[in-house]
Amino acid sequence: MTIKICSNGFDPWQEIQSYQNTLSNGCFGATNIFIGTMRDFNAGEDITCMTLEHYPGMTEKQLENIVLQAKQQWQVIDALVVHRVGEILPNEPIVLIAIWTAHRGDAFDACRYVIEALKSSAPFWKKEVLTSSQAHWVTKNTDGYQGS
Repeated sequence: MTIKICSNGFDPWQEIQSYQNTLSNGCFGATNIFIGTMRDFNAGEDITCMTLEHYPGMTEKQLENIVLQAKQQWQVIDALVVHRVGEILPNEPIVLIAIWTAHRGDAFDACRYVIEALKSSAPFWKKEVLTSSQAHWVTKNTDGYQGS
């Protein structure tokens, strides 16, 4: 398992390819990938950029615990979590979660669990800058469905 916090942009496809090359040949039959990118809107507001802050050390530990919890529930062979901090612009990747398992069901379920747990419990703070140049801290994340 690898947890990475990046203050600069990252290429999620390169991260996946590089990490997967370290895994034993034939050890996995399924890979599930979630890539979250920055939108230019939130809660009816147009957004120009955002700043993500985190609690160094604690954030990585919390993400590690989330992956370990997923490993207890599903047959996870390996996992990669990469999360961006700092200033982020629309369309830039924010988070990458890749889960390797023997079978697709475990891969899908574990990946969904990791992103939902990350969004609800990992110590990240989001400040959005609106097109009006006003800024505000986001007080809660959406539930992951449109219209919420």
